[in-house]
Amino acid sequence: MPNVGPLELAIVLIIALVIFGPKRLPELGRSVGNGIREFRSSISGKDDEEEKRELQDPPDAAEQVEGEVVAQNRS
Repeated sequence: MPNVGPLELAIVLIIALVIFGPKRLPELGRSVGNGIREFRSSISGKDDEEEKRELQDPPDAAEQVEGEVVAQNRS
């Protein structure tokens, strides 16, 4: 298996820049990073514990905002 050096990485980055453009490249990087982060948290199981806590104790501020939005839509 060949080693990937700095020249190969630079070539791949230049090709990605040409294909996706300079505006879209940071968005792709963020989405890849978020995907990796979600994958790691799903493997470790930390994300499941946080979701269970949120379902048991929803924040009060969010309930108030949702109620105000519903009241405004009915008017």
